Formats: sequence, structure tokens, C-alpha cells
Amino acid sequence: MLDGLGGTQGTRETGSAPTYVTAEAETSELPKIVVESPPKPSDSPVKRSRIGDLPMRVIYRILAVGVALVLAAVAAVVGFVSSGSSDQPGGGKTGQIAAPSAAPPSPGPGSPGPSASASEQASPSESPAETAAPSPSPEAGGAAPDRSAVIAALTDPRVPELPRDKRLGRLPGKAYKSKRRIEDDRSGVSLIRFGKPWKVFGASPFSTKQVLPKVKGTAHRAMLVSCPVPILVQREAKDTALLAARWTLNHHPKGSRIAWVASQPIKDGWLLAYRVKYKVKSKTRSSMAALAVVEAPGAKPAMLFVTIPDTQSKRWRDINTAVSSLRLK
Repeated sequence: MLDGLGGTQGTRETGSAPTYVTAEAETSELPKIVVESPPKPSDSPVKRSRIGDLPMRVIYRILAVGVALVLAAVAAVVGFVSSGSSDQPGGGKTGQIAAPSAAPPSPGPGSPGPSASASEQASPSESPAETAAPSPSPEAGGAAPDRSAVIAALTDPRVPELPRDKRLGRLPGKAYKSKRRIEDDRSGVSLIRFGKPWKVFGASPFSTKQVLPKVKGTAHRAMLVSCPVPILVQREAKDTALLAARWTLNHHPKGSRIAWVASQPIKDGWLLAYRVKYKVKSKTRSSMAALAVVEAPGAKPAMLFVTIPDTQSKRWRDINTAVSSLRLK
């Protein structure tokens, strides 16, 4: 049987390939199998970032520079804030505190009079005047730059303007003589120590204190005290004495007013003498007083203050004796 396209009989049966197929197989070349070798490390492609075509090492460098700039900016801001802290409340070095006003306000109700007991006396640093306008500490030293405190004090209706210089005359009474003295180490001065009926009393809040016995039927008594001036020191001793005299109204009855008797220079200071007028149980009464301010070795001038009510007017001459006894140590 023929196998189709003109083939010879028996070809299908025997299963042998046609001669043209065998010939073609013998003459065709076998395909070459090429195995590619792995690329060398140096030939590996450069790792690229997602931000364009920039290499990652460039990105890293940019980030490092950015971080350095941010850190430098933060350090600059911190340094600026630290250097400017002195201009803020509580920051930097504190400057010198300005001296407070030396003009104390009028004393409030209940200010003790000159004859009050030791427990009733107001402290120079705790009186109504000093509470409102505290004086500088003795270590502060210096003086007020102008007369503003004096001008303010003269607006007080209780304090008239100082008269022309006038010497203190001899006051009524018998002169007392004594060689005994009291040393005021705090103020740098010494003064007479009176004998009976005067007696040394508890000095606080002053440096030294002497008193007369109370007069029967009255609650007031005389006193002689010394201490550093409890007000802001002025350039002129006369002005310092004026402010100190106004301050002494804290140790007189409420509503007291000053009437000047004398105003005179003394060695190293100034002396003022005055009547203090007030009312007690609707009756007009008065005290004679004097105040001396002298320059002392300490940072502040020393003050001697003496006041004797009219119920003990026979002792007024002791005022002359007290102020003339004041000496520097």
C-alpha cells in the first residue's frame, strides 16, 4: 500500500524515517547552549533612589548637611535666649535697688504717744511711716539725690516750713549736772545719763532710752532716746533733721502738729526744737521736743530725740542739757 504522497509501500509499517529527513538531520548543526556567568561586583548597577536619578550617597550627604544646619540654628536660639535672660524679671544680675522715698505718710490711728510704755512704743523700722516707706539699711549709705522727699514732707499739714536759723534758748526748769554717760555703740555717739527721777529703760527699738515716771492721771511720759536716723539721709543735715522730726510724730498722740521753736547748725549736724500740740480727752495739750542729727563714723548719721509733755514742764530744761551732751565716740 502506498503511504500517501507517492511513498513506497511498507513505509508506515516499518516505521523507518524517510531518507530526506535523515539527510537533513545529519547535515544541520546542533544549537549552542550558552550559560551566562554572574556579573562581577564592580559591574553591579548603581542603586538608585526614588527621588529622581540621584544616587543614595548624595541623598545621605544632603540629609547630613540639613541636620547640621538645624542643630546650629537651635544652638543659636538657645544662646540668644540665655544671653537675653538678664532683661527678663528675675534673670541675670540684679542691679542696685533704688532708694525708697524718705517721706513717710501721716501716722495711722493708734500711733503711740511719747509717754507710751515700752511695749506700746513703735519701732523705727516698724512704725506706720517706716512700713510705708522703709529707710535703707545702715550698710546702704549714700544720700538722697534731690529734695523731693523734703518737698513731699512739707505738704504734710502737720509739718510747717522751717523758719530762719534760730538758736534754742534756755527752757524752763533747773539745770541738771551729771558726769555719767551712756555709750551708743550702734550710732557711734554718747550722751548724758540722767539720774533720778530719770531712769534707763528698755531701749528697743532704739539704741538707748531714758524715761521719766508717769504723771498720775496721765498715760504719757517723757523720754530721751538715741539711734541711727530712721529715715532716708538727705544731702543737707538740715533736711535730714526735718524728715526725722516729722517721723517723731509717730511717737506723739494722734493728730499732733509741729510748731517750730528753734533751727540751728551744731557741730557735725543740725538741731531742731519744737512744740508738739495735740488733744487728749478733748483738751489741748503739748510737749516740748528737740531733735539733733550729727554725722557719725557709721554709714548713717546719729539721732538724739527728747520729748517732755507739759505735765512735766518743770523738766524742760533737761532738753537743753540732753542736746548739748551729744558727743561722737
